[in-house]
Amino acid sequence: MRVWLITVGEPLPIDDDNPRLLRTGILSDVLARRGDEVLWWTSAFDHVRKRHRCPTDAEREAGARCRIRLLHGRGYDRNVSVARYLDHREVARKFRERQGSEPRPDVIVCSLPTVELCVEAVRYGERNRVPVAVDIRDLWPDLIAEIVPPWGRSTMKLLLSPLFRDVREVCSKATALFGLTPEFLDWGLGYAGREKSGLDRVFPMGYVAHAPPREEVEEASKRWEAAGVSAEDFNLCYFGAIGRQSDFGTVIDAARILSRGPRRFRFVLCGNGEKLDHYRKYAAGCPGILFPGWVNRAEIYSLMRISSAGLVAFLNKKNYTWNLPNKPIEYLSAGLPVVSSLTGVLQRLLSGNRCGVTYEEGNPESLAEALVRLYDDRNELRRMAGNAKDLYDRSFQAERVYGEMAGHLQRMTEEWRR
Repeated sequence: MRVWLITVGEPLPIDDDNPRLLRTGILSDVLARRGDEVLWWTSAFDHVRKRHRCPTDAEREAGARCRIRLLHGRGYDRNVSVARYLDHREVARKFRERQGSEPRPDVIVCSLPTVELCVEAVRYGERNRVPVAVDIRDLWPDLIAEIVPPWGRSTMKLLLSPLFRDVREVCSKATALFGLTPEFLDWGLGYAGREKSGLDRVFPMGYVAHAPPREEVEEASKRWEAAGVSAEDFNLCYFGAIGRQSDFGTVIDAARILSRGPRRFRFVLCGNGEKLDHYRKYAAGCPGILFPGWVNRAEIYSLMRISSAGLVAFLNKKNYTWNLPNKPIEYLSAGLPVVSSLTGVLQRLLSGNRCGVTYEEGNPESLAEALVRLYDDRNELRRMAGNAKDLYDRSFQAERVYGEMAGHLQRMTEEWRR
């Protein structure tokens, strides 16, 4: 097959520091190893580090069967901003202008967000009779409306009405809808105004648990040791954005409560984001908190191996309570119990598989009490760790998840031809 993948915001295999690939990066590798020809359309702007990868549009090889076309937009400093909206429009316009320079694909997978790229993808598919699968990653733009206070939501929805109109077009014109969870898929079907078809599927996030090169892991371990992170402590790790949807104020308050007791806890909260400086200042003077900033794949791998649990500290918005984010799956791959503030899908998964605990969002005493119970009952902690690894092996291995997605795309293409 000739496959177009359209996704922005993910690390790319051509990035520096041997990045940890996510959903599209792993799928592109699976497809290429099957013998398919992959073209990945993406942004030249690095969403995580907020910097451009190159000064203009560019093309890069990522292996024998995968090319990456980088489309240059203006970039942005804040995730929720007019600049980001304009950047997405620029990237989508460039995709529309340049798509005719490439041979027609057999199938397209476009991630939502961005709405703008999805609109161009389904319109291309309609004009050229190419099947398009829309992969729903975030409930966009619903999640933007949730950010504002309740009194301002009706006004925000009015301002976002063009995006809501575009989402209805995208979901109704897509050949198939993919969702991270059944709830995400149902959300898309609601915008499409139709029932589920045989081509619509739920594909959860998958994660690659392969160890980085040994020398990289050894160097990363030395860096953690130099930063004062010891395997002797009860370490809780986090990897990801530190932004408006985070609830690290509760984590920091819980760390202060725990610091007054005899148990040794350390919270290692890795990542960048618009709230990072705020939380660093808020945590000043609290010895149990470390904000290392962005970390690479080897540092993630080595830190998980000296941690006792992984943190999921988010506000209970629909975009998270209906979701199964990448972070808990990452922790499960290392056999780490998950300590989470989220109700909904993740809470049911942790409870049903006995591989983690859920504390009350905004309640530091609830988090502190949950951690003390895990600290004091090491047998239960070990049982949870074993259950976590079993659950990952059964349900979230990347090769299995994305192998199934690749096979489904093949069947989808064959049905479309018939």
